[in-house]
Amino acid sequence: MNDDQQATGTISKALKPARTAMFMIVVFSFFVNLLMLTGPLFMLQIYDRVLTSGSIPTLVALGVLVVLLYTLYGFLEYIRGRILTRVGRMLDEDLQKPVFHAITFHAIFGARQVRTQPAQDLSTVRQFLSGPTPFSFLDLPWTPIYLLVIFLLHFVLGIAATIAVVILAVFAIINNLLTRKHVEKFQQSAQRATMANEETRRNVEIATVLGMLGRLRARWTGTVADSLQSQTMASDRGGLVTAMSKSMRMVFQSGILALGAYLAVLQEISPGTMIAASIIMARALAPVEQVVAQWQPFLSFKKSWKRLDKVLSNTPPQEDKMPLPIPKVHLTANGLMAFVPGAEKPIISNINFDLPPGSGLGIIGPTGAGKSTLARAIIGVWPHIKGDLRFDGATLEQWDRDELGKYIGYLPQDVELFDGTIGENISRFDPEADPKEILKAAQAANVHELVLKFKDGYNSRVGEGGTNLSGGQRQRIGLARALYGSPVLVVLDEPNASLDAEGEAALIRSIAETRKNGGTVIVVAHRPSAIAALDSLMVLRDGTAIAYGPKDEVLSKVLAKPVPKDGQSGGLTATQRPNRPEPVNK
Repeated sequence: MNDDQQATGTISKALKPARTAMFMIVVFSFFVNLLMLTGPLFMLQIYDRVLTSGSIPTLVALGVLVVLLYTLYGFLEYIRGRILTRVGRMLDEDLQKPVFHAITFHAIFGARQVRTQPAQDLSTVRQFLSGPTPFSFLDLPWTPIYLLVIFLLHFVLGIAATIAVVILAVFAIINNLLTRKHVEKFQQSAQRATMANEETRRNVEIATVLGMLGRLRARWTGTVADSLQSQTMASDRGGLVTAMSKSMRMVFQSGILALGAYLAVLQEISPGTMIAASIIMARALAPVEQVVAQWQPFLSFKKSWKRLDKVLSNTPPQEDKMPLPIPKVHLTANGLMAFVPGAEKPIISNINFDLPPGSGLGIIGPTGAGKSTLARAIIGVWPHIKGDLRFDGATLEQWDRDELGKYIGYLPQDVELFDGTIGENISRFDPEADPKEILKAAQAANVHELVLKFKDGYNSRVGEGGTNLSGGQRQRIGLARALYGSPVLVVLDEPNASLDAEGEAALIRSIAETRKNGGTVIVVAHRPSAIAALDSLMVLRDGTAIAYGPKDEVLSKVLAKPVPKDGQSGGLTATQRPNRPEPVNK
């Protein structure tokens, strides 16, 4: 089964509420095209009735009627344009949440290469539906009707007009064959260029220091060159076909006029019929020519539609969860395993623990032992896990993540802030944030005095990704965000990596205070000070827990083990072995 067959028509389902509006567009298109016959019929009456009879009242009456009909035409054209614009807007509004959900879902659990493409595809679909191009396709079925009218005027004129339409249709087919592959290649290359540019921008510091900018620029410009080449090929070929179709349309229109004049000379038709046939054929050819001219945007729309439909169809829908009681977070794990699909062995395996409220667990071990992976698996952001992990007896899937997230604090190794103010970042962009809770979290993270040094204090903007702040400032604000709202589960990954002695002391106090209030704290650590306020310890090595239990007992066992060949005592690094921390009572 191919990709197109796998799509279940998610966008089509979203358009179902707009069926009435789309039906009205079709109805208005019917009358708009019917009213397009006003001009040729008017010319027919002028040449065959007014000029022969010399009747001024007839001329006035026809003139008034034409003005009324063209006014109605303009009104209907305006209305169908407004309706189509609102259909595009309705589709955008209905798909905004599913698209955002798809982007965030695939960033963690699905195909990461999806990135922000669904949002771009939705914009392309909306712009196409809201633009003039769909009217060309709606008007296209009227081409045979116009040809029928020309046949009624004269059979020879009908044959000539039909030949003209067929030739332009052939141009449309040729345009599709010549540009389709180049348009697809252009879109793919443009997407790769955007990704490469974003990666370079995000890692510009290390690229500058290591002298990589020149090579990255060459890679990016090469991708852009491929994109431009494909776009140029598509534009050149499409432009050639479009120019030829335009010139042929002019030839056909002049030709039908000449043919009409010839028939008029033979007195087989009247001069009015000659003019009317020319105008009607121009109207018959217009949709075909517009479709040829708009073929590239149509191909982009079609590709975006299919790609967006596929992504949405392959994204599990957001289900309403049964509201659960406010968590106390009794956290248990049974045979927990995290892995990467296709890998020979899991990153972590057979992890077991039982952490009642108020517990403090430290996770230590050498680099690559799986500590950060375990932390991410616990909070539910590692895409592939097996085993049993429960919060107050419920699996993560049973919780509403937005609701559960209010009670969880998380500080990753690489702290990412969002473009906004310091206060907004600490409060997790809660529109109803309590300023007292923001201050409380900032003071707990020992960042309050630092924030006050900024000109605008808590209203200071951090910049995209926190670019206006240093690494240490980002980490301390990230810690305040993790502590905001007095969470009942706090997971900290290397929280003291960028902290000074004063910051570490504040961190230890924050951990102790959280546990005192009944919260569970899990700390991934390399430095011994980070586990000072914890009561239990897990030592990871090669993805397995080689020791787990009360902190003092684990430290005694691990430190007592002989040093393996790799020089790491029981899995502890050199920075973890000395300065054994004193136990802290609950």
